[in-house]
Amino acid sequence: MRKIVVLTVLLLLETGTLIAQSAKNSAAIDMTVTKPEAVGFSSERLERLHALMQQSVDQKQIAGIVTILARHGKVVDYRTYGQRDIASASPMTRDVIFRDFSMTKPVTGVAMMILYEQGKWLPSDPISKYIPEFAHLKVFAGTETDGQMKLVDPEHPPTMRELMTHTAGFTYGFFGNTPVDKMYRDSQVLGAASLQEMIERLAKIPLLYQPGKGWTYSVSMDIQGYIVEKLSGQSLPDFMRDHIFTPLGMKDAGFYVPADKRNRFSTLYRGGPDGKVVADPAGGGLSSDYAAQPGLASGGGGMVSTAEDYFRFAEMLANKGELHGVRILAPASVQLMSTNHLAPHLLTGEFGIGLQNMRPGFGYGYNCAVVFDPGEANLPEGKGTFFWDGAAGTWFWIDPTNDVVFIGMIQRMFGGGPAPNLEYLSRSVVYQALVDPAK
Repeated sequence: MRKIVVLTVLLLLETGTLIAQSAKNSAAIDMTVTKPEAVGFSSERLERLHALMQQSVDQKQIAGIVTILARHGKVVDYRTYGQRDIASASPMTRDVIFRDFSMTKPVTGVAMMILYEQGKWLPSDPISKYIPEFAHLKVFAGTETDGQMKLVDPEHPPTMRELMTHTAGFTYGFFGNTPVDKMYRDSQVLGAASLQEMIERLAKIPLLYQPGKGWTYSVSMDIQGYIVEKLSGQSLPDFMRDHIFTPLGMKDAGFYVPADKRNRFSTLYRGGPDGKVVADPAGGGLSSDYAAQPGLASGGGGMVSTAEDYFRFAEMLANKGELHGVRILAPASVQLMSTNHLAPHLLTGEFGIGLQNMRPGFGYGYNCAVVFDPGEANLPEGKGTFFWDGAAGTWFWIDPTNDVVFIGMIQRMFGGGPAPNLEYLSRSVVYQALVDPAK
């Protein structure tokens, strides 16, 4: 009996030590709101940001919102608006969990850069070096007179750099109407039971264009998720948990919402004919119930998190790969990720997705958009700003010139009736409030 008691005590002590070590190894971060004037913002002018957000809620265009604004690592504005769930009148709170959808992509980019720093891949490598199934991919080159697809060999094997920048020739299937897009839809590429099965389906579909000759929003980041698993020996969720979420203290980030957190999960909406939101649990076919770890963990759109979780991630990148003593990446890796890698012939306005249009001054790095010349791009943020958004309206940006980080979380799917362009309207009202940028 005494032996059992001793073993139990030792087990409890060990468990307590592990919990303490986990807490110690997670980045501490102060979410106390600092007076805006201390870092160059005007409190009075920031009221325009609050009015913009509140108006979209009052007009029932958005159910609820959480925003976080920080400068020099100090939170200067942290607000909630509206409701997490309209039907139950549940208020929006800071700890509400959101579907990140494509805001997963920059996180997958960081996972890839962690492996890059371990010497496990290079941008110039052919993708087939890590995915042999892609060794014999063909390229769609139009249709024959009999309606059959004309297929040719790639001028060069698609590279990891092209995979990281949406220029390898992959697509999504549901944004276009080419024969290749139809094959994606017929094959239900992202409906596969696993990432391995997804790869096997993709291996049978030609590239949409010659690698490097176009920019198409695509399953590239889902392919990266498979590469992360192959190079690390861990599942994508486990790798992100161990190397990103836990070290940064992103306590609610993951690929599903456990039962004990379901009461904090935001309801998903879409715009009705009059622009007012209506519940949309299916998310246009993109969403799931997030009740369990998925078989296919989507590196392109599968994450959930709170606004604060994502703020921690963004602050790490803003601080050149480190958050309050916890380093995830080296500064050089963050610089590589957040630098435009698109050639001038892709920056003509011909390519883009949603609100993002590749044009002079506005390009794409590794898994994120980059404003490398704000004047040319006709945007107010500083040079080198990088960012992305999600299908349910979430958005963020990191401005290294002004040392500004902004997180905006909503849950209204794209499409439907008219909706306010909060992603870009928030930029204008934030920067008009930065009255002393030298501070």
